[in-house]
Amino acid sequence: MSSPFSTIKTQGIKPKKSLGQNFLIDENIVKKIVRTAGVDKNDIVLEIGPGTGILTRELAKKAKKVITIEKDEGLAALLKEEGMKNVEIVTGDALKCFPEMKKEYKVVANIPYYLTSFLIRKFLEMENKPREIVLLIQKEVAQRICARPKGMNLLAVAVNYYAKPEVAAFVSKNCFWPKPKVDSAIIRITPIKRKRSDLFFALVRTGFSHPRKQLANNLSVGLNIKKERIEDALEKNGLNSKARAQELSVDDWIKLSLYFSKENIVKE
Repeated sequence: MSSPFSTIKTQGIKPKKSLGQNFLIDENIVKKIVRTAGVDKNDIVLEIGPGTGILTRELAKKAKKVITIEKDEGLAALLKEEGMKNVEIVTGDALKCFPEMKKEYKVVANIPYYLTSFLIRKFLEMENKPREIVLLIQKEVAQRICARPKGMNLLAVAVNYYAKPEVAAFVSKNCFWPKPKVDSAIIRITPIKRKRSDLFFALVRTGFSHPRKQLANNLSVGLNIKKERIEDALEKNGLNSKARAQELSVDDWIKLSLYFSKENIVKE
């Protein structure tokens, strides 16, 4: 049996740097991704960026139905030629052509690095959120998403507000063609039921506007509120008035946003 890599070469497929294409060529990693997602015959799976279809084929073996979105018209055409009966191939840009998912579903994908933040936020803010999200993404980003306070960034706070993330496995850059400069990780994100709070995200965005500066400074300037009042609010919520945004946990941000609303410091 030919390897995934040799099959790619035989088909004359050339990765496009403009689309962030780094094709996964290790079938063991493919199987690990599918196992991590717990895909079974009852699942509807949404995949973004199938590329050569190495993950798509494994998903098709396990799932009830696979809906996959591919921007590269040539790759999409090759996948359609295979005629996988339970696979629906959508040719288009995942940033623009999301299918309306009315039933329960999972997201399982090896996504281009440059789409990571957008896609994760998109999935977690959809009205019908996925039951499970399993992605192969840049190792450093996966670690940051799962970081504890003092290592969090805006994406990490957003993900942890809506879901429970965990790194399932690390993946060597040698498992891709062409080989990227960094390693990857399989991350599992399990959404939780939590209503969106515009005030929460306004505070978080403002707090991280200048990560190296103190939180009180960022909130004072961004919200046009006296710094002393911000520092007082932080201290009354058990937080260091000199803290920086990355030092706060999601629970700290929630507590702070509730306090700001209650005290009419900022309205919801």
